[in-house]
Amino acid sequence: MDQAPGLALFDFDGTLTDREMFPDFLRTATPRARVALGTVLFAPLLLGYRLGWVSAHFLRERLVSYCLRGLDEQVYARSGERFAREALSPVLRPRALERLRWHQQRGDTVVVVSGALDVYLAHWCRAQQVDCLCSRLEVMDGRLSGRYAGAQCAGEEKARRVRAHYDLARYGEIYAYGDTHEDLALLQLARHRYYRGEPVD
Repeated sequence: MDQAPGLALFDFDGTLTDREMFPDFLRTATPRARVALGTVLFAPLLLGYRLGWVSAHFLRERLVSYCLRGLDEQVYARSGERFAREALSPVLRPRALERLRWHQQRGDTVVVVSGALDVYLAHWCRAQQVDCLCSRLEVMDGRLSGRYAGAQCAGEEKARRVRAHYDLARYGEIYAYGDTHEDLALLQLARHRYYRGEPVD
């Protein structure tokens, strides 16, 4: 009897890459006139984040609103495509990418489940021939509203989206890979869990 296919769930930032890429993308996509002022305005929030007083979820919402509100949809799309093409390959972790390839060779369904924005992550996932569940921004009348379209794909939302898109009961083995507390709900879906590259119970 053939073995049931496996499911491999990968976080992106910090798991497949060696750092979080969201700030790098914002720096490339934000209109120049906003960058210098934003550095000053967000200094207290960034300090609060580093001290654990401000959540990553809250900080991302505020950054998106300030940096990208009103940006033309087509300009945003071009920024994302260019970022995926030029910025992601150099920061990929070789061991993590090898693991992703191992799952593909086994015939597993591979899914990147990330709070990263679809405008660049979806391009990368298509090139790697893997599925993608991630965050999207709202567009109104051809411009970004400065809000997320639905919930950020982080924390419990990661697990909710996986359950909504995949029938977990049909997979023989489920693997999950993450690196922060925002990945813990995702890891709980799996029998084989890896945190910062190491297996965990």
